Amino acid sequence: MGIQKPAWLKALYTEKFFVACSIHETAKKNEKNICCLDCCTSICPHCVLSHRFHRLVQVRRYVYHDVVRLEDLEKLIDCSNVQAYTINSAKVVFIKKRPQNRQFKGSGNYCTSCDRSLQEPFIHCSLGCKVDFVLKHYKDLSPFLRRCNSLQLSPDFFIPQDMGDDDMTNDTPHSTIVDCDEPMSSYSGSSGSENMSMACTDFVRKKRRWVVRVWKIS
Repeated sequence: MGIQKPAWLKALYTEKFFVACSIHETAKKNEKNICCLDCCTSICPHCVLSHRFHRLVQVRRYVYHDVVRLEDLEKLIDCSNVQAYTINSAKVVFIKKRPQNRQFKGSGNYCTSCDRSLQEPFIHCSLGCKVDFVLKHYKDLSPFLRRCNSLQLSPDFFIPQDMGDDDMTNDTPHSTIVDCDEPMSSYSGSSGSENMSMACTDFVRKKRRWVVRVWKIS
């Protein structure tokens, strides 16, 4: 049996973000918008000093869904074939699947897990969809995982130094993305999992061609 979902990936998928931190419930700007990958928990900016030597990733919000910068995710896991979006000058990837019911699957690309329409050459609409696809068909996530010993927040991320109100007057960079989404025209990752990713793509396309042939014959 191959490697299933690592603990940090489960945390990124299941932890609650954009809720008030119970540890710093009386502090300003206590929204939990960070995931500590070593503790596998969501934290707020006030918690960062206690996790300063851990791997941290900022979670952002777009149309009620959690997204993470592609640059950060690519240090942890291969994100090729996942449609990314350019928002606020940053390329981001949705964490969880976003189901979309479609009466008829016409020509073009659609997600392997939730039937959401995609641009070429993408076949997954979120990281969760790709992970589910890999585990279903290959039973092993290890070729896609990457060794990452250090992952810190961007230098411009505001971290309160203490609980005093005087230090809370600075504005925290807004973690909610409000710009219109703009799908990336192309993305190519280079890693040891490149061949495996190409195999995934070929598998999906062959399956779709088979479905089309059966439909025409019937």
